Amino acid sequence: MQVKDAFFIAGRWVPAQGTDPLFVVNPATEEQIASVPAGTEEDVDRAVAAARAAFPAWSATPPEQRAALLSAAADALEARTDEVAGLITSEMGTPLGFSKMVQVGNPVRVLRSYATILGEYSFEEQIANSLVVKEPIGVVAAITPWNYPLHQVVAKVAAALAAGCTVVLKPSEVAPLSAFVLAEVLSSVGLPEGVVNLVTGLGPVVGEALAAHPDVDMVSFTGSTAAGKRVMAVAAGTVKKVSLELGGKSAFVVLDDADLGKAVKVGLANCFINGGQTCTAWTRMLVPAERYDEVLGLLREGAAKYPVGDPTDDGSRIGPLANANQYKRVVGYIEQAVADGATVVAGGPERPEGLDRGYYVRPTVLAGVTPGSTVEQEEVFGPVLAVIPYSSEDEAVEIANGTPYGLSGGVFSGDQERAVAIARRMRTGMVDVNGGRFNPLAPFGGYKQSGNGRELGEYGLEEFLEVKSLQL
Repeated sequence: MQVKDAFFIAGRWVPAQGTDPLFVVNPATEEQIASVPAGTEEDVDRAVAAARAAFPAWSATPPEQRAALLSAAADALEARTDEVAGLITSEMGTPLGFSKMVQVGNPVRVLRSYATILGEYSFEEQIANSLVVKEPIGVVAAITPWNYPLHQVVAKVAAALAAGCTVVLKPSEVAPLSAFVLAEVLSSVGLPEGVVNLVTGLGPVVGEALAAHPDVDMVSFTGSTAAGKRVMAVAAGTVKKVSLELGGKSAFVVLDDADLGKAVKVGLANCFINGGQTCTAWTRMLVPAERYDEVLGLLREGAAKYPVGDPTDDGSRIGPLANANQYKRVVGYIEQAVADGATVVAGGPERPEGLDRGYYVRPTVLAGVTPGSTVEQEEVFGPVLAVIPYSSEDEAVEIANGTPYGLSGGVFSGDQERAVAIARRMRTGMVDVNGGRFNPLAPFGGYKQSGNGRELGEYGLEEFLEVKSLQL
């Protein structure tokens, strides 16, 4: 078992103040594989002080110097792909191939994207007699989740560094191991001491200490909507900026002229990606009432092509859920949906055959889900798809917009312009049209209770900038 007993603060690994460990569990075996320190307020104070001390020099570095460090970090991280992918698979259960391609591949691409952006971005603008200057906001607290444990870290850290900010990072205690590797990578490429600091711990202790800290200028948080509300409330005491990327209950609208076979394939892939533990997953499929039974048949066949099993096995498309609480949560939602009148088309709450150990859940498709029901309104965060019929485009849009969330969504149609017209009516931060691919340069974020602010690309960079006008 790996034992981590130090934090990365001011460019060095320093012993944690607290002595209580937090254990990392392999969700495929339910065995402890590592421990990390449970940080204290004193640990947070040391990390924030280091970030504050490093800010003046780092914020003054030329953009090309920051770009060179980000590019070097991308190369160093890519060289450790197999190692980091293995860690992520062991700590949160995503299949190994997906870990290599997405869980590590995306962070490498994001680091490089910010190196490129810095070569093109202007931090000054002349408006009449005013010089408008964009400056780094200061010390950033980055609080990240377990479902994409490295990508969500890099999406924040790379943008903050590109902007000239310094960072205190608190990764999820469920899946913290890849964050330790990132600290090693950043140190190895010559990032100055104190620019990035790492403290692990529990949200109510380390997270709240960061959100409340008077020397933290901004909190960038990704996690549940409930936790995001708490971060915002705690941060309000110092009126610091808060950027939130929270939950989702995204709708996939299949129009009546769509190729249903393609639509079902795309929809299932999006819903079941990463075991359904994706905030942008399309967990509600809206289909024309007259084609409902046809779609259900295709979904039943399609779901059978998602074998569940050991995430290190090449044949597994879905691994275990990340932890015991998540397993209980997802099974509970399936059981609640059935109690509310839904019909199981594929999957169900029973454990997959032959998998008596590990937090495995069957990929599940539910019919007969009514708008307003629990499983239609609340984020399940597992491989569970609710299929809902609609009688008109207006009704489809109304259902799609009828939750507290607004993070992502999709539209599928034989007519691109028709699909785009529906996408424009969806109150959500992102919409994929006919299977449009993920773009790391496009803004990522949501409406309503899915949060505020944006990550990735220039929009992500600007989250970490203050704007000053000089009247000349």
